[in-house]
Amino acid sequence: MKHRLQIPLRHFFATPPTPCPYLAGKLERKVVTLLAGEDPDSLHNALSQAGFRRSQDLAYRPACEQCNACVPVRVLVEAFRQSDGQRRIWRRRNGIITRRLPAYATREHYMVFRRYVTARHEGGGMADMEFADYRAMVEDSPVRTALTEFRFADGRLLGVCLTDAMQDGISLVYSFFDPDFDQSSPGTLIILWHIEQAREQGLPYVYLGYWISESPKMAYKSRFQPLEALTPDGWQMMPEAVENT
Repeated sequence: MKHRLQIPLRHFFATPPTPCPYLAGKLERKVVTLLAGEDPDSLHNALSQAGFRRSQDLAYRPACEQCNACVPVRVLVEAFRQSDGQRRIWRRRNGIITRRLPAYATREHYMVFRRYVTARHEGGGMADMEFADYRAMVEDSPVRTALTEFRFADGRLLGVCLTDAMQDGISLVYSFFDPDFDQSSPGTLIILWHIEQAREQGLPYVYLGYWISESPKMAYKSRFQPLEALTPDGWQMMPEAVENT
């Protein structure tokens, strides 16, 4: 008998169809529910195991008609070993200062966020976010969340990651970086740093959100092996990808 997650009875709502930000010509719909109650952290953990992601005080997962391209994925921390390319990127951290901060929005972070979204996701759902929208994304959380800041030794801001602390791991909610430093592979560095943090804390998983094989913006996640994907039969190991860093 398959193990099924026990999620408390609650209300789920479907969003209307909107253009998909990742696959041209597709429409996306989501199922959402409010993260509320006496123990939102436990609810969040159970929903994450069922493939949901968090946005402010909502948990959501895709529910698109005739499309199942969005696949929830998580890194198996204990078994993870850096590839040759990832080791080269990881060595660059020696010139970077990392700080864990409360989930508090700053203008400096927002300006880098705007530059990142314009360079990487122009025309997407976040393209028109004002500072108030960004602040809500960072600060409106019923669960344990924090920011990780990455800076060069001279004070220049490289990138930021919003993460949730979970019972079985770390969930990367959203990360962004200054596109001027793209050659330093900051996106990979941010993920590697959180994998090592989870390892130090004895946590088994780092949740990376949705992997979409046909979207270059999302397909990179398959390079962090071993990686599990949520399938109709539960969490299953994904085939290893050829590195392209």
